Amino acid sequence: MSVLVIGGDDIFAIKGVLYGLGAKEVNHWDGEKNDALSAKAIPSHTDYILMMTDFINQKMVDQYKKMAHKEGIPLVCTRRSVSCVYGEFCKVLGKDFGCPFN
Repeated sequence: MSVLVIGGDDIFAIKGVLYGLGAKEVNHWDGEKNDALSAKAIPSHTDYILMMTDFINQKMVDQYKKMAHKEGIPLVCTRRSVSCVYGEFCKVLGKDFGCPFN
């Protein structure tokens, strides 16, 4: 599983959660340069997109939401919090991960 994380600056702990849930690759685009993000295309091998909504503007959320839908890539929107990321990915991936949120 390959995950593209958009937003946030230091996502070390979040990467650990994603690897623990089965990610083999985690790419990160920070949200500090929103103009630079608008020109980027989603990598072709991306299985999921995780957006840290508290670090990017609404225009970016809408833009990547449309791109993900067009390419059939599941989009997970959450705050930059380990527990939020874990809970939202458990919902997407199912109950096989022993998630207390399901």
